[in-house]
Amino acid sequence: MTEKIIILDFGSQVTQLIGRRLRELNVYCEIYPYNKVPELDSTVKGIILSGSPFSVRDEKAPQIDLSGIKGRFPLLGICYGSQYLAHKYGGEVNASIAREYGRAILNVTNQSPLLEGIQAKTQVWMSHGDTIARLPEGGEVIASTEDVVNAAYHIKGEETYAVQFHPEVYHTDEGTKMLSNFALGICGCKGDWTPDSFVDSTISELKAKLGDDKVILGLSGGVDSTVAGVLLNRAVGHNLTCIFVNNGLLRKNEFEDVLDSYKDMGLNVIGADASEEFLTELAGVTDPEKKRKIIGRLFVETFDKYAKTIENAKWLGQGTIYPDVIESASVNGPSSTIKSHHNVGGLPKEMNMKVVEPLRSLFKDEVRRVGRALGIKDELLNRHPFPGPSLGIRILGDITKEKLAVLREADDIFIKALKSYRLEGNIEAIKALAGKDAASVRSASDPTREAATLYEAIWQAGVILLPVQSVGVMGDERTYENTVALRAVISTDGMTADWVHLPYDFMAKVSNDIINKVRGVNRVVYDISSKPPATIEWE
Repeated sequence: MTEKIIILDFGSQVTQLIGRRLRELNVYCEIYPYNKVPELDSTVKGIILSGSPFSVRDEKAPQIDLSGIKGRFPLLGICYGSQYLAHKYGGEVNASIAREYGRAILNVTNQSPLLEGIQAKTQVWMSHGDTIARLPEGGEVIASTEDVVNAAYHIKGEETYAVQFHPEVYHTDEGTKMLSNFALGICGCKGDWTPDSFVDSTISELKAKLGDDKVILGLSGGVDSTVAGVLLNRAVGHNLTCIFVNNGLLRKNEFEDVLDSYKDMGLNVIGADASEEFLTELAGVTDPEKKRKIIGRLFVETFDKYAKTIENAKWLGQGTIYPDVIESASVNGPSSTIKSHHNVGGLPKEMNMKVVEPLRSLFKDEVRRVGRALGIKDELLNRHPFPGPSLGIRILGDITKEKLAVLREADDIFIKALKSYRLEGNIEAIKALAGKDAASVRSASDPTREAATLYEAIWQAGVILLPVQSVGVMGDERTYENTVALRAVISTDGMTADWVHLPYDFMAKVSNDIINKVRGVNRVVYDISSKPPATIEWE
């Protein structure tokens, strides 16, 4: 059984970051709502209590019984977690006179396993309005800031530690070292949870679970479904059938290119071309939600039609990943609904199939690293996320074949330019992209690797065709044609995103190429909004 650390989530916006930092240390962890504590068996090596938007003094503040945890397992309280420990065990938490939000300098005042190897003065990130005025019973301060005396503490006689700052965020300079001290040192984790070990254990588990049963998987051409497909193929071989639906809204040559890329992977792929059916039903529809519902319904019907040709299939494979699982479990109450992969969500109940999700414990970047361990080509693993409704939500207004042709050409120019623009030696472009002085930029698909091109450094990019026409001049003629918007963002998981500071020379060339080569476009604009408040997609 895999050893693990349990993270109990009190509603913090950065709880997932705790998990990501531990995974980067090759320590397996699982995140649960504070009110759904799992069975704590011998595989559990430690517990972490997350932050929260609540104050422990609030009447409706999250409450948890720690009697079976505190003193039994190594325990680390972060922000709200640290204040909760103080509040419940004889300490005192008050509204802070000097609230701390943002960077602060931590002064290590006492030696502690949690802060072993940490500099005497180090930058941390604070985000709290309350402060611990008195430590809990047995508590001893181990670090302070200028305004917060009890910034970090330890409870004598126990492996219980607490910090009022956030070690999981990038702004805490030695936060990963602190989490390493807790997980690898205090908890005694081996740090041997690697992509290779995941592949070996998952294939073994899938073989035992599926036996000789037949499995159907909906492929999208994206990273998650591709990696899920290869894992399932390694487990059941020819008993896996994959279905790739062409909804008529894919990028230029995507249907043919994706099918071609799967040819040598042994995935037994059926190409289901339903483009005419999709475009017929979408004709004249302008409401974004109606478009999504039509596309989703037709996908289900198409998938079901082809799935019925596979006799005695008992399992439905899905590319569900860990953020989907976490997002579906509310800290406000029980939830049994797990968010389905966007390409197979809502499949008819009459299919009467059991679901298998080989990636449900992985974050997005981990999926890619597992894919590399499986030997999947980088051209598939490095693909940007692409919305389930495809280009249907990148055409604002009604969808026509003519609009799709314009958008495909503009999008193709933009994506190819991102892939060919190399970052080596272009220090100013690299600095702007990173948002800080940096000699290199990390790949959005795998933060452990450096990015060589703009495409690798960007999380997601695409072109949007706007329902806007404007006056232009081409040659000696006046034109009145379409406007397209370029969109490129940096993100870690798609939940928040910042717009990319694309180099001016790059944008100038892309704009010039689109206007000169795509008939029907005479204006190119760039979207410089972040998420939130905007979303990555426009519809």
